[in-house]
Amino acid sequence: MGSNEFQKSRVFSYHTSVEYADGAIVSKTVLKKETGNISLFAFAKGEALSEHTAPFDALIQAVDGKGEITIGGKSFILESGQSIIMPANIPHAVKALERFKMVLTMIKSN
Repeated sequence: MGSNEFQKSRVFSYHTSVEYADGAIVSKTVLKKETGNISLFAFAKGEALSEHTAPFDALIQAVDGKGEITIGGKSFILESGQSIIMPANIPHAVKALERFKMVLTMIKSN
């Protein structure tokens, strides 16, 4: 198992499972399956994922800090403990307004 994957049958915390890196976005795969995957991200302040689309719905759960999620041109501020669903085939982007950790769950459709 690579160091970028979570171990099974182990208790973990999203808060401590990925570290921030200055000027970077760090990601770690929680689960990866044919039907979708779950990833944990840590964004340094100001870092962003540029606008893109995905062919399936995705759920963002904020774990730490504050991020701006843009969906179809509309901006949403997400803080620790909050979540938002990004619909399939709608352009979206993520920007860290401060250090920001999030869990991204993507569910693929048939």
